[in-house]
Amino acid sequence: MSDKQDFDLIIIGAGSGGVRLARMSAAKGARVAVVESRYLGGTCVNVGCVPKKLFVYGAHAGEDIADAAGYGWNVPGDQVTFDWTRLVANKNAEIERLNGIYGRMLENAGVTVIEGTASLADGHTVVVGEQTYTSKHITVATGSWPVIPDVPGKECVLTSNEMFYLPQLPRQAVIWGGGYIAVEFAGILAGLGVETTLLYRGELFLRGFDDDIREFTAAEMRKKGIDLRFGVNIESIESDNAHYALSLTDGSRLNAGLVMAATGRRALVDGLGLEELGVQLSASGHVVVDDQFQTAVPSITALGDVIGTPQLTPVALAQGMVLSQRLFGDGKGEMDYASIPTAVFCQPNIGTVGLTEAEARQAGHKLRIYRSEFKPMKHTLSGRDERAMMKLVVDDESDRVLGAHMVGPDAGEITQGIAVAIKAGATKAQFDSTIGIHPTSAEEFVTMRNPVA
Repeated sequence: MSDKQDFDLIIIGAGSGGVRLARMSAAKGARVAVVESRYLGGTCVNVGCVPKKLFVYGAHAGEDIADAAGYGWNVPGDQVTFDWTRLVANKNAEIERLNGIYGRMLENAGVTVIEGTASLADGHTVVVGEQTYTSKHITVATGSWPVIPDVPGKECVLTSNEMFYLPQLPRQAVIWGGGYIAVEFAGILAGLGVETTLLYRGELFLRGFDDDIREFTAAEMRKKGIDLRFGVNIESIESDNAHYALSLTDGSRLNAGLVMAATGRRALVDGLGLEELGVQLSASGHVVVDDQFQTAVPSITALGDVIGTPQLTPVALAQGMVLSQRLFGDGKGEMDYASIPTAVFCQPNIGTVGLTEAEARQAGHKLRIYRSEFKPMKHTLSGRDERAMMKLVVDDESDRVLGAHMVGPDAGEITQGIAVAIKAGATKAQFDSTIGIHPTSAEEFVTMRNPVA
């Protein structure tokens, strides 16, 4: 290794975590380069959180139009039409705008952007095409990639990557999986008029979420016409042009014009040459790091989805901040993965933070459970059969609120505020003493007085 490297830090991957690490490190005076083979902003900006949320807004607009009749608006059904290609084009324009913003942020920070596919020649050398770059530090921030199970006909199956660029909507669609991506896309397609079936091999989808939330969400989704089939998997898929016949493990068959797999994601490390250099990978294929993002090779670190921590953009952003401080700052700072709030943008939305009831009981807490179900005020006039649910998990001895969970309109927006209180260690008594904002759904979190368990 030469005493003079080209950079102080080379980051492989320009997703949320990589870009944040690059900008913060450059601001501390480091010479930084980012290598990206696809698009600035990574999965979140291009084929993840941002376009997904735009599609959710588009799908929900149909319900808003229908609900307007209850508020005195005349909405002739035969005059309301939807143009999928326009939604996709408008989404594409917004993503291009964001790509430009990311490029300018890196440029203004003095970060060198290198386009191409990277591999590691050694712990200080990155090869991109015919070019070789050296650096004191290298960070792997390559994210993750969708996985399609190996069944006959898998070549017919789309993933979330392709769903954002569909040329047209099918009449019937099958969503294969039970995580938040599957649940969200089922809601998007159904909201846009597609006859939608969700298949999941487990007893109930959204594993890891509170059981009351899972059951309540399933009931609300079925009200919206989504066919939820649990305890079943796909055995094979036969194709005839754009029509697909699915054979299922329960012996039934299903026809569709589109099959999408949301059956998990794997760490995107192919071709990097990490193991050859001594970087360890876990049994699940993630890069093994310690709590300082350090791999087994002293000069190589990793962050984001590729290390198997919660696959959430804000987590990667926080990791980028901590790692930058470690490499080029005072070395202080650490990640705290407790009470990370998250949302599922199904319809209605899910917002959740802290421990589920099952997790709290498993941890040995004696609990008080508060739960409320009601019709949101909006639907008293719209006539829509949609309900909301809120739940608090409280430690009986300390009175501390361990978890808050919600299904209903704007659940993500509401839960973000509740997350601050839970992170600060708020008690149920403090929730009770907080004045609610009336009339809102959110006030229910500070007015639940009688435990149900």
